[in-house]
Amino acid sequence: MDKLVRFGVSLERRLLGDFDRHIQQRQYATRSEALRDLIRNQLVEEEWGENRETVGTITFVYDHHVRDLTGKLTDIQHDYHGKILSGMHVHLDHDHCLEVLVVKGKGSEIRKIADALVSVKGVKHGKLTMTTTGKGLD
Repeated sequence: MDKLVRFGVSLERRLLGDFDRHIQQRQYATRSEALRDLIRNQLVEEEWGENRETVGTITFVYDHHVRDLTGKLTDIQHDYHGKILSGMHVHLDHDHCLEVLVVKGKGSEIRKIADALVSVKGVKHGKLTMTTTGKGLD
């Protein structure tokens, strides 16, 4: 681990109060931990913007009774088999299924996969959650 560096931050009282409420709600032990997470989140977002190799999940819910929907979703996943590392399929009720795909690749490629899946007629909701491979983050 790198040597810790202390520095001062000036904030408006109201902003600091809002931040302290955030810290309490999230159960951070210290302001420093919360601040480190905020900085890491920004750096992870930049990884996606810079189109470096990264990871994420694509989560979507769909009605499996929609004609040809399951086949279309499977075809899309096969088109991107090299980028999809794993998948989980859950039957939510008689009509609805949830899929979670773990994906890895350049940010633009991952967004393309998510857009292709979520835009298929019959998919009720979908979301891409971006994260990082962890390389370069302390």
